Parts: sequence; C-alpha cells; structure tokens
Amino acid sequence: MFRTKSVEQSIRDTEEPEHGLRKSLSALDLTVFGVGVIIGTGIFVLTGQVAKETAGPATALAFVAAGVVCALAALCYAEFASTVPVAGSAYTFAYASLGELVAWIIGWDLVLEFALGTAVVAVGWSGYVRSLMDNVDWTMPEVLSGPDVAEGFGFDILAFALVLVLTVILVVGMKLSARVTSVVVAIKVGVVLMVIIAGLFFIKAENYKPFIPPAEKQETGGGWDAPLVQLMFGYEPTNFGVMGIFTAASIVFFAFIGFDVVATAAEETKLPQRDMPRGILGSLLICTVLYVAVSLVVTGMQHYSELSISAPLADAFKATGHPFYAGLISFGAAVGLTTVCMILLLGQTRVFFAMSRDGLLPRFFSKTHPRFRTPYRPTILLGVVIAIIAGFTSIEELATLVNIGTLFAFVVVALGVLVLRRTQPDLPRAFRTPLVPLLPILSVAASVWLMLNLPVETWVRFGAWMALGVVVYFVYGRSHSRMAREGR
Repeated sequence: MFRTKSVEQSIRDTEEPEHGLRKSLSALDLTVFGVGVIIGTGIFVLTGQVAKETAGPATALAFVAAGVVCALAALCYAEFASTVPVAGSAYTFAYASLGELVAWIIGWDLVLEFALGTAVVAVGWSGYVRSLMDNVDWTMPEVLSGPDVAEGFGFDILAFALVLVLTVILVVGMKLSARVTSVVVAIKVGVVLMVIIAGLFFIKAENYKPFIPPAEKQETGGGWDAPLVQLMFGYEPTNFGVMGIFTAASIVFFAFIGFDVVATAAEETKLPQRDMPRGILGSLLICTVLYVAVSLVVTGMQHYSELSISAPLADAFKATGHPFYAGLISFGAAVGLTTVCMILLLGQTRVFFAMSRDGLLPRFFSKTHPRFRTPYRPTILLGVVIAIIAGFTSIEELATLVNIGTLFAFVVVALGVLVLRRTQPDLPRAFRTPLVPLLPILSVAASVWLMLNLPVETWVRFGAWMALGVVVYFVYGRSHSRMAREGR
C-alpha cells in the first residue's frame, strides 16, 4: 500500500511508444491554459455575491488572500512538475513520495473534482448561451434546456453538445487544443480588460465607504449547511469585518481552481523543467491581478449592497446606463467558459490515463492514438459520461465538492514536497520550492483552514466518495498495480 514509484521509473514509462504522449507545449501554451481555465464563473459571478453578502469593497483583499493560498500550493506544484514531468499531476507526485494508496486516493479525488467541474461549467455555459439567444428572440424548448429550467423531464442539449465537441478536439491533439484555447482566452481576457478600463470612468469614491464594512454574525443555523469549523471549535464565521475577508476567501477560492490542471500537461511539454514553473506561476499571477482589478472596479461603480448576485459585472454597467457593455460581458462569459470546460476535461483524462498506465485502472485505457498520440480511449469514455451528466443532472449543490477536492490535492502535494526532499535530497530539481519546510507547512495549514470553512454536507459527500475509492483500490487496484506485478 505504501510502495512508491521512483521518479526514474515514472519518466521511463513515458518513453514507451504505445503509452507516451506527444511533447508539443511551450511555456506560453501552459500560461494560456492556466489563464483559460482559471478565469471563468468565478470572476463573472462570485464577485457580486461575495461583495454583497460577505466582504463589501474588501472583496479585493479576499481575492488576494485566496491567491496567496494558491501561490503557496503553486510553488509546491512547480517543484514537482519540473522534477517529475509526467501526466497525472498530484496523483503522480503522491506516487513518487507518499506511496501507492495515497496516490490512488488523490487520483480518485481528482477524477471526481475534474468531472464535476467540467459538468458544472458546461451547465453554466449553457445558461449564458440561452441568455444570449433570448436577447435575439431565439428560445430553446424547455425540455431541451435542462432540469433547472424544464418542469419535470429536462435535457440540457447545449451542455451535452459542448462536452462532446470538446472531446473530439482533445482526441485530435494537444496542439489544436492549445490553438483553440489561445483564441478563446484572447477574447476572454479582452472582455475582462474592457470591464476594467471602461469601468474606471464610472467609479464613485463614496461607493468604497466603508471599505471594510462592520462585522455581522453569519447565520448558518448550525446544521448540515454550517461550516465544519463551527461544529468542531464553536467558531462562528462572520460577514464583513476583517474575519469576513477570510470567510470570503474560502468562497472566492473557487475562482482560482484550475491552475493545478496545468501540471497534468507536464508530459506533453517540450521543456518541462523550465516551462512548468513559468506556466503555473505566470497564469496564477496574471489572474490574481485581473481579479483584484475587476473587484475594485465593480464595487466602485455600484455600492456593494446594490450589486447583482447572478450577473454583477453586466448589471453594474446596466445600472450606470451602458447596456452595450453588459451584452459584451455576457458574450465574453459564454466564450470564456468554453476553455474552462475543455481544460478541466483535459486534466481529468490525463489523470485517468496515468492511473491506467500504472495498472490501478484497466490498462486498456493507457494506449495512445497511433496518429495523434493522445489518450483517446479515456478521453472518449469520460467525455461521453460527463456529457450525459451535464445533460441530465442539476449539479449546483455538488460544486462545493470541486473546492474540497482541489484543497485536498493541495495538501497532498505540499506534504509530498516535504517527504521527497527528505527521502531523495539529491534528486535533480530544476525548480526548488523556497523556504522548505516552512512554505509547504503554511500551504497545508492554509488549505486545511479553507476546507474547514466548507459545509458539513460537503465533507460527508467527499468522505463517501473517498470510502468508495478505498474499496475499489483493495478490490481491483492493489492486485492489478504494475508495481505489484513487477514485485511478484
């Protein structure tokens, strides 16, 4: 259960003709992927909710706090991704440092995280597209608009079709995926910059007063929807005030989810030792700056108490008498969510592929396409499954599982850095996480704190999925593991 797979063996596995991926990505491609997956529903939706209910104009500080937590984890990811340039991200890192069982658990966790993330974003994309269609008097039949819209049976044909189209793009090749992502990210970043520049002309200084509103006790009821930290320690989170900023950080953390997906493409990077740290840290820095700027502009355009929760950016421009900008923002959001969906699907297929190559999942899924050199079998399987989930399921309540899954991965990677530094101190490292062991310990503490601020219900669902994963490991993975077969 605690056998580790050496870094050298992991790298040798990538050289097998039938199980290796084509190296075609540069540092710019990785940065574009990172920006493409990070900037999504978070910046277009969460800004208004957090400002109105939790932090006021200090939402900008909440984005900074969440960005710092991600930066601590990103430095750990950068060391691992440059040292072990193999598909699988946190799963591969855990296998090299903490052992097979921990690797399986984190891989099982990532499969859930990326699957739900892809489906949630696809449903969100569908909603934006239907909204744009309504603007030109095109209306989708309710029965094809999903269970959230239709009464009784509903199938979200747009979300279903999006996932299938992106599956085809990922099968054809990573370079095509990178080109599509580059175009879409350029549009999305252009919209964000438009919001910042145009919004500067409508800022009113009085809207920033008070910048940190007085603290209010948060009404959680103490039930299943209460944060775990409240039940464990009697701590009651607050809205507004200084502590409200940290409460808000645990919410806007969702807006940063995705930079870790960059690490799943390490095996397909031309110079991973140099380019992986640049891609991971560069994309995170760019997105943090954009998030802070947008939150400052929006809370300056409209008083935080009057912000819209569903579409704060667009509605803030409407409130100032500029509906044209509101339409552009809705278009940018719809286009932008396309890349988020594609890159989350990319991340999941690479984790699944790495686990099958190690024998923990059926080896049938570890064969690459003879022409495109992509893991086409798991891509097709997962693409179809997620398309069906997105089409039939209303999954907003499951979105918090994406948060807890990502934070759990952060904890494992930070601990893995500590273990590998101790067990293999002489291993060549193109990038070294600074201030070890202090920085990884801070990363673990910050991630755990944000996890404790998630509802008890989320923890129960996450625990059930993890328990199922342990059962699958002992029934199948442990005996079929490639490491176990070679040992025998």
